[in-house]
Amino acid sequence: MNIGDVARRSGLPAKTIRYYEDIGLIKPLRSANGYRTFRESDMHKLAFLGRARALGFSIEDCRNLIKLYEDTKRESAEVKQIAKEHLTRIDDKIAELTEMRATLATLIKSCAGDHRPDCPILADLAATEQEEPLKKTG
Repeated sequence: MNIGDVARRSGLPAKTIRYYEDIGLIKPLRSANGYRTFRESDMHKLAFLGRARALGFSIEDCRNLIKLYEDTKRESAEVKQIAKEHLTRIDDKIAELTEMRATLATLIKSCAGDHRPDCPILADLAATEQEEPLKKTG
């Protein structure tokens, strides 16, 4: 398969496939004229990587997961640990986004949004560490 074929089948852009090759996640064969030739196994790895990236796994996590995927003597505990650590990062991000949302909702509620120039949103964004920015309520 050429890069266009594998891009269509895997759902990944050719640019992403080239990047994955550049960083060593996949290693397609090269013909005498330098063109990439993808095997079915490359296609499966790319689909695997696409799914892992869609779940938010980092490139380094993907590298480790691919190694484990290819290792028939792997221990599922290693895979589970990578997934658990990623889930913790997701939970942390959700908490951070929830706090950001609450703060922004409070700021929006405190702004009259009329013709006057005073704006609590801008005042909060401009607050220094010594000044107390508007905190979320509730």
